[in-house]
Amino acid sequence: MNRKPNIAVVGATGVVGSTFLKVLEERDFPFENIYMMASAKSAGKKLTFKGKEYIIEELTEHSFDKPIDIALFSAGGSTSEKFAPIAASKGVIVVDNSSQWRMDKEVPLVVPEVNPEDIKWNKGIIANPNCSTIQAMVALKPLQEKYGIKRVVYSTYQAVSGSGVKGINDLKNGLAGKDDELQAYAHPIAGNCLPHIDVFTDNGYTKEEMKMINETHKILDENIKVTATTVRVPVFDSHSESINVELEKPFELKDVVELFKNSPGIIVQDDVANNVYPLARDAAGTDEVYIGRIRRDFSLDNGLNIWVVADNIRKGAATNAIQIAEQLIKDMDD
Repeated sequence: MNRKPNIAVVGATGVVGSTFLKVLEERDFPFENIYMMASAKSAGKKLTFKGKEYIIEELTEHSFDKPIDIALFSAGGSTSEKFAPIAASKGVIVVDNSSQWRMDKEVPLVVPEVNPEDIKWNKGIIANPNCSTIQAMVALKPLQEKYGIKRVVYSTYQAVSGSGVKGINDLKNGLAGKDDELQAYAHPIAGNCLPHIDVFTDNGYTKEEMKMINETHKILDENIKVTATTVRVPVFDSHSESINVELEKPFELKDVVELFKNSPGIIVQDDVANNVYPLARDAAGTDEVYIGRIRRDFSLDNGLNIWVVADNIRKGAATNAIQIAEQLIKDMDD
C-alpha cells in the first residue's frame, strides 16, 4: 500500500472499542482517515482521539460506501453477522472481535505471533480468537513447534472485564455490598469463583470452554486432545490460566524456559524463590503474555505445567486485532 490506510472502528464506545483507540494511539498506527461507528444510541456523541474530536456515526448498511481499507469490529456477534459481509463486499478487510466468524472455514482465525501466514488467505473477514484462547496460543505455539503437543488441559481464572461493563459493575457493586444488583452473572462475583462463563451446552461444557477447545484445534492442530474448565473470578482485569501440557517429545526444563524467553510476545517471570510469577495486576495495561510456574508434571511422561497471564482487553482483544491490521499493511506493501 503506497498510502496510509483509511480505517474504521466499529463499536467505538464499548470497552474493547475504546481500547482499540488507546492502542492505535500508543502504537502510532498509520492512517489517513479514521471513522468512529457505533449504534444509533451513541451516534452524534463525540470522541477525542490523538488530540482531535470525532463525531460517532451510526452504523448502517451504507457506512462502508466511503473508501475504507480496514475496519476493526467489536460490536457483538449479531452486528458482525450483518455488517461484516457488507463491509467486505465493498473491499474493506474486517478484523472482527466477536465469536461470529471464528469457526467459519472461509475465515482465518489469527494470533500474529502464532499464525500470521493465515492472514493472506482472508476473503474480507479475519477473526480475532477468544481472549482466553489468544494468550494460550502464544504460550503453546513454541512448544508445539519444538516438541509437539498430544494433550492440553486448560483451567482459567478470568477477569470480569471479559463480560464488559456489566461484569465490571457486578464486581464493583458486590464489593460495595450490593450483591442484589446483578447485571452479568447468575451469582455474586465478589468473594466468589463462578465455574460458568457463557451458557452451558448439551455436553455439560460452557460455550467459553468449547471456544477454547475448538479454537485451539483450528489455530494449532486438530489432532491435539483438549479439555477446559473456565472460571470467572473477582479480578477486574487480566485472565490467568493454568495450562497442563502433554508433549510428544521429552524435554529439559531449562530448554523450555529458554524457548519461552526467545519466543515473540512472551515475558518469562519464573523465580519462585523470590515470589516472582505472573500476576493479573502486573499484566493489566500491557500487551505481552507472561509465563511462570514452569515445572514438570511428574504424573505423566513429557508433562508440563505453566501459569499464563495476559490483559484480556488488550492482548486478548484490541491489541491482537491491531497487530493483525499492522500485518495486513505489511502484506499490502510486499
